[in-house]
Amino acid sequence: MIVRTAASARAARLALHLGASSLALTLASPAFAQASTTVPDPAASTSTGANPNEPASAGDQQGDNAAVTGDTTPQQSPVATQPAPEEEGADIVVTGFRRALENAVVEKKTRDLVVESISAEDIGKLPDASIAESIARLPGVTSQRVNGRSNAISIRGFAPDFSTTLLNGREQTSTGDNRAVEYDQYPAEVVNQVLIYKTAQAGLIGQGLSGTVDLRTIRPLDYGRQVISVGARGTYADIGKLNAGSKEFGYRATATYVDQFADDTLGVALSASYLDEPYQIQEFNAWGYAQVPVNGTPTNVIGGSKSYVTSTTLKRLGLSGTVQWKPTDTVTTTLDAFYSDFSDEQIKRGIELPLGFGSPAPTLTNPTVTNGLVTGGTWNGVEAVVRNDAFDRKAKLYSFGYNAKYEGDDGWNAQVDVSYSLTKRRELVLESYAGTGFGPGDGATDTIGFQTTPNGTTFTPTLNYSDPDLIQLTDPLGWGGATRQAGYYNDRSVRDSIRQYRAEIEREIGSPISAARFGLNYTTHDKSLTPNQFFLVLASGAAQGTLPSQYRLDPTNLSYLGLGPMLSYDPRAVLDGGVYSLTRNNSNDVVSSAFRVKEDIMTAYLQADLRQPIGSAELTGNIGVQAMLTEQKSSGLVFNGTGFSTITRGDDYLDILPSANLSLRLASDWVIRAAAARQMQRPRMDDMRVALGYGFSLQEGILTGSGGNPFLRPIRSNSYDVTIEKYFGNRGYLAVQGFFKDLKSFVYNLEVPYDYSGFPLPPAAPAGTPTLGRATIPINGEGGKIYGVELAGTLPLGQIVGALDGFGVTGGGSYTKTEITPTPGGAAEDIPGYSRWVANGTAFFEKWGLNVRGSVRYRSTFIGELSGFGAQRTRRRAAGELIVDGQIGYDFSSGTFNGLSLFLQGQNLTDEPFKTINGANTAEVIDFQRFGRRFLAGFTYRF
Repeated sequence: MIVRTAASARAARLALHLGASSLALTLASPAFAQASTTVPDPAASTSTGANPNEPASAGDQQGDNAAVTGDTTPQQSPVATQPAPEEEGADIVVTGFRRALENAVVEKKTRDLVVESISAEDIGKLPDASIAESIARLPGVTSQRVNGRSNAISIRGFAPDFSTTLLNGREQTSTGDNRAVEYDQYPAEVVNQVLIYKTAQAGLIGQGLSGTVDLRTIRPLDYGRQVISVGARGTYADIGKLNAGSKEFGYRATATYVDQFADDTLGVALSASYLDEPYQIQEFNAWGYAQVPVNGTPTNVIGGSKSYVTSTTLKRLGLSGTVQWKPTDTVTTTLDAFYSDFSDEQIKRGIELPLGFGSPAPTLTNPTVTNGLVTGGTWNGVEAVVRNDAFDRKAKLYSFGYNAKYEGDDGWNAQVDVSYSLTKRRELVLESYAGTGFGPGDGATDTIGFQTTPNGTTFTPTLNYSDPDLIQLTDPLGWGGATRQAGYYNDRSVRDSIRQYRAEIEREIGSPISAARFGLNYTTHDKSLTPNQFFLVLASGAAQGTLPSQYRLDPTNLSYLGLGPMLSYDPRAVLDGGVYSLTRNNSNDVVSSAFRVKEDIMTAYLQADLRQPIGSAELTGNIGVQAMLTEQKSSGLVFNGTGFSTITRGDDYLDILPSANLSLRLASDWVIRAAAARQMQRPRMDDMRVALGYGFSLQEGILTGSGGNPFLRPIRSNSYDVTIEKYFGNRGYLAVQGFFKDLKSFVYNLEVPYDYSGFPLPPAAPAGTPTLGRATIPINGEGGKIYGVELAGTLPLGQIVGALDGFGVTGGGSYTKTEITPTPGGAAEDIPGYSRWVANGTAFFEKWGLNVRGSVRYRSTFIGELSGFGAQRTRRRAAGELIVDGQIGYDFSSGTFNGLSLFLQGQNLTDEPFKTINGANTAEVIDFQRFGRRFLAGFTYRF
């Protein structure tokens, strides 16, 4: 139940009770506070969108406004915290990181769902440089680094596709191919709070199976005062500039303006952020590991290498605005808008070496074998491919929302909410090839020594790969056959839109049912992917050609691989200059990768909020049910016998999703929670495509293919949570959280017989090939179980030992076990994103304006998702990793520099690599990537 404004007498008493209790708790620990002339109200500050770092004003004394954007998120419990004895003395206020932690404690304590949260330390200042980094420090949550940064998260051992992301309670589109939101799109400076709901609730629309992430922006009327804040930071990567034209320094600038007008009935909040930052990566990548005979014994050896140095520049303009209007005490309207213009430009340069998997394969001499693996020797007759590739991703995201809310004096409340989210993305993967000659056996070959270690393989070549007379633009290995393919051009376009319409009516009652609400929500989600793929051929028509001198750049140094310098150029400039021409690839595997999926979802929900005193304790919570009717349609191109035509297939289904959340709040500041719910997660979009790609298997002599399934149903789970939490006022807590998810269905890939009658035979298939072959498609099948326990806590050490005033720790750890069988009849396997052990912790000191903290984040081995050929996802076993970060800063609170904050951050201080291995063979490294250490120095200034 929401704590209402003064317009509701009963609700006003609740708000007063909550504010007084929180105030008493704040005054109970003066050792942790800094002197101030104003006393903060933690209850007011934790309302969604309210600034968590400002002293309370009259405008803040409105209690819980967590649902001010349309009650589209679970509400806080109206139960007040237990009062503590007040102490006499000066008024106090806690600011900065400690205040952000206190706000997170209040959120966890007062809500009836199992929730984790992050609040801004100050206006436009989350604790970390990115939203994903901040989220990854929460209990039971982790992330995978891509190009040196975290941009997606895993909750409770599930891949990012099993969670959903909301902005101010509204569903958001994604810049990725599927449903998972990539947090690079959202500047940390425009987000005021992040909530992660780990349990379900009937009134929560768009919830995920593993969790629901809600990004919240500032509510200007709740904020209650004028502020102008500006900030900037510079970044430096100590790995240096790895490619010509790249850089090692970057910057970010941000500004925020919040104000109220017309006797505080009109509020405006505007934020802008611009980022221009480089990332550098040294990559080793193995094709895999082949078997060769060594002294008559089959022995594994590196099958090939495709290693690069990558330089990427991330640019992003983020704009956010909110206008609130409260014409009467009972009516509030809110208009939100968000815009992101995102660009990620990469250049990748390296040398590809066909070794054990080469065709024809080079010969191996002088092998050294260690534990069944060839760890050294010499490859003779190697024909290398010099690669200069570009990867450009540009995306624009638009998000709008309007909410009108009525809160009556008689206990009746109502709201309507309308929102629209749109993402347009274009992704270009441009590969270009060069070598000593066209096709196998036509050019000079190399004799290369190698050493394989736990960090990958290094080489000792004899050729000079930077010699422009030796290295020609060509198809060195004959990949294109008669096409004379000198490169490949993959231009992928994604359009993703969500329209959402919602209406709700609520009646406040009493006890034990404090309120009842009924709502309807209609969502239409439309996403499409369109590939345009071409072969690069030399415009001259020749099989090979020398790179014109005007395109030659300073050689890229591959000394970390032992390969030395290589011929470098920008393939985009060479293409634009007319050296290459494009030949369209119309093969069926390109056509089959396209999709358009549309979902129309009607949701009706009924929820009862509970509040019942039980002796000195109180039981709060909610029970409810969602009825969700889904109609899904998938469109794509299929072969009709003479050409390709568009077909549409789909299905409709009904889900009934009951949920219950109960919290027993004891007078001793213990909270015991229990939750149960039926949950669901819709399939990946690319798994729902209607098209099928196929070819001819030379080994089996049959037609084989793979594709999607437009009739897929969601993954469904019966989920249960139990938590025991002990709070220390509003400043700290310890919690044990257990969860159990019984997945009643799962989506896995299955090989099935398939009749290719009417399809044209692939070029490699001889006449008379049987039309009955095999296809691999995703299907619904049996699920499995995933369960675990999480330990979490925030401890201000000064409450325990007075001499440690200002010191504190926060963090958590989790153990998760999976019994999911993705392959029918097979053994239980790890699903993408799953780590058995996840832990994180931060130790901090904050006092006298000085703030120092160090953080660690650990996850055990997991199945990671990487970008493979044609930007398709590739799954590999990733090694465990430990990330260490640190920060030191100083906040000026008086004098000439009052309002100025300075900080210095260090990320990945131990230069932890990202590493994947060949299955369970830890000695056989597939990927080994180094990102270097990153240092950030900056300031914020608040007027």
